[in-house]
Amino acid sequence: MAAADSWSWFPALALGVSLLKCLFINAYHSTDFEVHRNWLAVTHSLPVSRWYHENSSEWTLDYPPLFAWFELGLSQVARLFDGNMLLVENLNYVSPSAVLFQRLSVVFTDVVFIYAARECCRCVQEQKGSRDVLSRPSFVLAVLLLWNFGLLIVDHIHFQYNGFLFGFLLLSVAKHLQHRHLQGALLFSVLLNLKHIYLYVAPAYGVYLLRSYCFTEDHNDGSIRWRSFSPLRLLSLGGIVFSVCALSFGPFIVMGQLPQVLSRLFPFKRGLCHAYWAPNFWALYNMLDKSLAVLGVRLKLLEEAELPRASMTGGLVQEFQHSVLPSVTPSVTLVCTLLSILPAVASIWWRPRGARGFLRCLLLCALGSFMFGWHVHEKAVLLAILPLSILAVESREDAGIYLVLTTTGHYSLFPLLFTPAELPIKVFLMLMFSIYSFTALRKLHSGRLLRPLESVYLMGLVAVAIACEVVFPLSPWRQKLPFLPLLATSVYCSAGVCHCFLRLYVSLLRREEKHKQL
Repeated sequence: MAAADSWSWFPALALGVSLLKCLFINAYHSTDFEVHRNWLAVTHSLPVSRWYHENSSEWTLDYPPLFAWFELGLSQVARLFDGNMLLVENLNYVSPSAVLFQRLSVVFTDVVFIYAARECCRCVQEQKGSRDVLSRPSFVLAVLLLWNFGLLIVDHIHFQYNGFLFGFLLLSVAKHLQHRHLQGALLFSVLLNLKHIYLYVAPAYGVYLLRSYCFTEDHNDGSIRWRSFSPLRLLSLGGIVFSVCALSFGPFIVMGQLPQVLSRLFPFKRGLCHAYWAPNFWALYNMLDKSLAVLGVRLKLLEEAELPRASMTGGLVQEFQHSVLPSVTPSVTLVCTLLSILPAVASIWWRPRGARGFLRCLLLCALGSFMFGWHVHEKAVLLAILPLSILAVESREDAGIYLVLTTTGHYSLFPLLFTPAELPIKVFLMLMFSIYSFTALRKLHSGRLLRPLESVYLMGLVAVAIACEVVFPLSPWRQKLPFLPLLATSVYCSAGVCHCFLRLYVSLLRREEKHKQL
């Protein structure tokens, strides 16, 4: 195969999706649009000492300092479009020029994601004898990443910079797959200082780098050779992490504002669940509590007047008490999260299997944190979907898990776009992406990828979609129970995400068993 022909298709894929993103410039945008406009104004108009104290808007700056520096850089270009958008007092300011700038800023910063996707595609193991470009694992992966439905609607309609951030994550993963561990560590350190949600996967990075980079040799049975520890390598990693954190947090430490910054980054008073329930374990827990409360009242075992107000179904971001089941605190979610990722982290310590073993651990850390974390956003499911794309094009079993997770996780994002004008857009985009995912992966792995019950479950998702998007808006329940579709979506999707989490763990244990037999 000629080298000149091997990657000629990639620029066309990247350009095509970039042009598609431009078509969404005038589409609906969420409150996140005002969030980032306000951050542009805060970083541009105020001195650094006031960035994390400014609170004239309810959308205060709550990302790590490196993202604030990123916003400051964007603001230098924003003033050329519309200087009024950079005034702190112009709350909820929207103008055609401001919309154009913010939309284009997301499209252009996605160049980081495009480059990262290309590097990931280079790491994929190609099938021997495959001459058809459309059948290559690298091509399929490029489509799964660049045209990912979740990123398209979350970033370019709902509005955020997830593509830019995920670019750093995927590029870091690619560097580890290429055995360039210091570069991978540097990129992940930058990412953590851009958005702290990536602490979800930090345990996978920390244990993997300590075990497979700082310890340079293993015994024949795969166990650690303690004498091979390299203090110099550990110092190199520590120096990278320290340097990035110093650049990001240094000015605020000097000004004595570190406690204030941290209070913004970790607002535990926001409550267990986000306004839109993430499809995780706590959605099922909330549903069980609500069901027990209703049953208890009907059986006259509970007094309705004495039950806590069920604010968890009101779509609000606030703390609440469960009615029947024990109420959950941040410390409980932390313990549950740590227990859920412990086997995965332990596996890459005791039986490291290279960078792909690290990638599998990263996935389990991402899903474990998503399943049991405090105030998890539904968008965080992308933290597992995107890296799983790499394994899906290489492994038949992972491809099946990917199809269930991506279909379930992507549909759980539907409530983010609730306006009628965006209904055909989100339905069409998800259908196109899902059809391609199923057909391309099935062709790649030559056969069925789903188990019978998984197929039935996904067909049920179609019924849920029709009920929530078509039937419910025309029913009288729309006024009485406005959050019923959200409840149904979260609970149904939670079952799928839980299933994928368990399947990934079963896959990990099977690999452990095969390794022991060898």
